[in-house]
Amino acid sequence: MENGAVYSPTTEEDPGPARGPRSGLAAYCFLGRLQWHRRALKGLQLVLSLLAFVCEEVVSQCTLCGGLYFFEFVSCCAFLLSLLLLIVYCTPVYDRVDALKVKSSDFYITLGTGCVFLLASIIFVSTHDRTSAEYAAIVFGFMASFMFLFDFFAMLYEKRQESQLRKPENTARAETLTEPLNA
Repeated sequence: MENGAVYSPTTEEDPGPARGPRSGLAAYCFLGRLQWHRRALKGLQLVLSLLAFVCEEVVSQCTLCGGLYFFEFVSCCAFLLSLLLLIVYCTPVYDRVDALKVKSSDFYITLGTGCVFLLASIIFVSTHDRTSAEYAAIVFGFMASFMFLFDFFAMLYEKRQESQLRKPENTARAETLTEPLNA
């Protein structure tokens, strides 16, 4: 018997590299898990924290370096954490972990990063040497910290809305019960 006769009804011809609407790396990226405004906020957090880090790295000398080093650490960590959260939301990793844990982690990471980034920006303002790279890093640092805090408040608002929708109505009886329960 010929191989073509045996396998032809059950096998499919090789479709090639472009099968379906998405192929390659694009098949692993799905942006629909986040609403458009949350995606925009996450993207802004990522870009602004990267710009703050890059502008801070351009600084060649400092007199009070503690604020600079703290800002460097915080801006780098903020960039990496926002990148990590964006990767989790946009890849199949999200399907393999508990969605509530991802949202809860995102909630607390965003709050902590926003507060610490704001603190690092304030400290850097008080210790900088007034160079243009430092001013740019400070501006991007404040903008990034405000994006993190704005995202936190957006998540807090969504949590409040969800809890209001799940909250049962208060159906208290107007009349008092006079019958015994075991009657």
